Amino acid sequence: MIVFLALLAWLYLIFLHGRFWESGPALQPARPLTAPDVDIIVPARDEAATIGPVIASLLAQDYAGKFRIILVDDNSTDGTAMAAGLHQRLTIITGTPKPAGWAGKLWALAQGVAASTAPLLLFTDADITHDPRHLATLVSRLNTPRADMVSEMVRLHCTSWPERLLIPAFVYFFQMLYPFAQVNDPRARRAAAAGGVVLLRREALSRAGGLEAIKSALIDDVALARAMKKSGTIFLGHSTLAQSIRPYPKTADIWAMVTRSAFTQLNYSALLLAGTILGLIFIWLVAPCAIIFSGIGSWRFFLGLSTYGIGALSFFPTLQRYNQPKYLALLLPGIAVFYMAATIASAVQHWRGTGAKWKRRTYGGAA
Repeated sequence: MIVFLALLAWLYLIFLHGRFWESGPALQPARPLTAPDVDIIVPARDEAATIGPVIASLLAQDYAGKFRIILVDDNSTDGTAMAAGLHQRLTIITGTPKPAGWAGKLWALAQGVAASTAPLLLFTDADITHDPRHLATLVSRLNTPRADMVSEMVRLHCTSWPERLLIPAFVYFFQMLYPFAQVNDPRARRAAAAGGVVLLRREALSRAGGLEAIKSALIDDVALARAMKKSGTIFLGHSTLAQSIRPYPKTADIWAMVTRSAFTQLNYSALLLAGTILGLIFIWLVAPCAIIFSGIGSWRFFLGLSTYGIGALSFFPTLQRYNQPKYLALLLPGIAVFYMAATIASAVQHWRGTGAKWKRRTYGGAA
């Protein structure tokens, strides 16, 4: 009976859950009809290894309007500001210490917003490089059809074997959690963003209460999207023109990335954690268990095989986006176990009061 319910769950996910598995939409290069001024705000903390090419790619933007880059050096100790270089379009701000109640990245962004004057603001991370056509493409989508915020899931670094095995699945699970079609539907309540690239209108940000309204949020991109969608229209898509250059060469690196924020995503709730783990077991492990422990030719075996096949096929578009072989879809239940274990580890870190460490800050420790 349980394997039949798992099959029904997968049929729901495929046909009624925002077609998340399509791995779209993706913005294609475009030029806006009008080109308002844009201030590009880059929060950076100990990013000397990546900031040079990031700033160079932003300075190379082919955009008809005026734009400048505001780099907020968030108390770096590795020479990030010096590595960024000098340019007339680049303003470097030395960040002040984080006040109580503010998340680090949001405080850095807030300082950049305070120093900006343009009607459009682009928030982008210090490990993302941009095709010269990217800014124009973002502004074009912001204007047509009109939106208050445009965000993109950039192409993540995917060259090492741990990355090839785990990064496409990370994107796939994000799409499952936040189906982009539902995020982009003004009638739907679901809201999300990918914090690496967020273009928004200054007046819409003010209408939503500014960054101060979400100042304590550690999942800042989703919190910002929720605030913006309450009073306007948002768009979330995949980027064909921006990519992260931050590598995750070891499995431990990806583990650390997940444990840093997984339990935060669940609002530090043991009940939500239990429900999430049980749900993941139901979705990902019931079918393989039915295949392994049912006799070949039995109805449970065929239901399990059908359910397993549907889940694997749903991963194909994301694997194609990352140019990875389709046979990796067969490993998706095992990959899901990895992410389940990392989520549990994130909770354990919180309950132990340690939290995950990132750039000399601790995230998710018990209050």
